[in-house]
Amino acid sequence: MDPRILHRLRCPVCGEPLAETTAGTARALRCPRRHSFDIARQGYVNLLAGRAPHAGDTAEMVAARADFLAAGHYDVISAALATAATDAVGRLGATDAPHPAPTPPTLCSAPVEATVSPPSRRLGGCRAKDPTARAKDPTAVVRAEPAPDVDAYPLVVDAGAGTGRYLGAVLAALPDAVGLALDVSKPALRRAARAHPRAAAALADTWQRLPLADASTAVLLNVFAPRNGAEFHRVLDPAGTLLVVTPDTDHLAELVDALDLLRVDPDKADRVTDSLGGHFTPTGSAVHRAQLTLTRPEAASLVGMGPSAWHTDPDALASRLAALPEPVRVTVAVRVDAYRPH
Repeated sequence: MDPRILHRLRCPVCGEPLAETTAGTARALRCPRRHSFDIARQGYVNLLAGRAPHAGDTAEMVAARADFLAAGHYDVISAALATAATDAVGRLGATDAPHPAPTPPTLCSAPVEATVSPPSRRLGGCRAKDPTARAKDPTAVVRAEPAPDVDAYPLVVDAGAGTGRYLGAVLAALPDAVGLALDVSKPALRRAARAHPRAAAALADTWQRLPLADASTAVLLNVFAPRNGAEFHRVLDPAGTLLVVTPDTDHLAELVDALDLLRVDPDKADRVTDSLGGHFTPTGSAVHRAQLTLTRPEAASLVGMGPSAWHTDPDALASRLAALPEPVRVTVAVRVDAYRPH
C-alpha cells in the first residue's frame, strides 16, 4: 500500500499504526499488538472490527452504478466535487507552513526494503527512479536519503465511496493528493480499489470508529451516504473540509412521479446540517443541476443503483419502466454543502 496513505491508517481494534506485511502471496496490515487485516487480491483491505451490521450495496446495484456513472451521466457531481475539493485544499495549504520540495532521487547499488517507521513517518528505503529503471539496469535503485515527507500529500477520504468514481475525479484534479475509499460493500470496493492510481480502498463501517488517525484528512467526501458527525470531526484536519452531497427536492422528479419511487424529504438539507451541527459549521452551499436524456435501460440502472432498489417491487417497477416513452428525460439536482470542523 502507498506509504502516503498507510501511515494515516489506524488499527480499528486498538488504534495503533499499521504496517504492511507479506507472507508468500498473502498481504496484510498489522499493528504492533499483532492485530492483522487481510488485503484482498482485488486490492482492498478489510479494516472492520468485527462483523458489519449490513453488507451494503449488492453486486447488482454496484454494477448498475458503475455502468451509469461510466456513461458520464453524473459528471456534474464529479465536477462540482473536484472544484470544491481543489478550493478546500488550497485554503488548507494557505494555513500550513510550506513543505520543502522533495529531493530528487539518486541511484544506489543495493536495494533496501521500503518501510514507514513512526514517529518520523518518512518513506525509507529504495524504489525505482521510474517504471523502467530496473529494466534498464537491474541494480538501479534509489537511495533512501532524504525522502519526501509523506505528510506533504493531502489525504482525501470518501466515506461511503461506492465504486470510487467521485474520489477518482477529485484526485485527478489534485495531483499532489492521495485518496482512501471507505465502504461496507465488497462489490463496491473491488471497483474502488482501481478508481485511481493514488487511491486505496478499505472495508469499513462509517457508523463505527473510522480506521484513521486524528486530524489526518484534508478533505472528506460524503456522497449520498450515511454521516457520522463525531468521527468525521475526529479524522478531519482542523482546517479541513467536509463536502456533503445530497439530493435536492426535484432530483429525479420525472422518475419519482412515473415510477412511484422514494421522494426526497423537503427538510433533508436542514436535517443534514442539524445532524452535523454539534461538530461542524456550514461554510458554503450550491445546487447543481443537469438534464439527462436516457434510454429505458439507463433509467433502470439509475433506479437500480439508488435506495429505491431496496424499497420497490421489482415486477411493478419493470412494468412502469416498460411504459416510459423514450428518450427518458430526467432532472439531476443535488446540493453540495461544505463544512468546517469547530
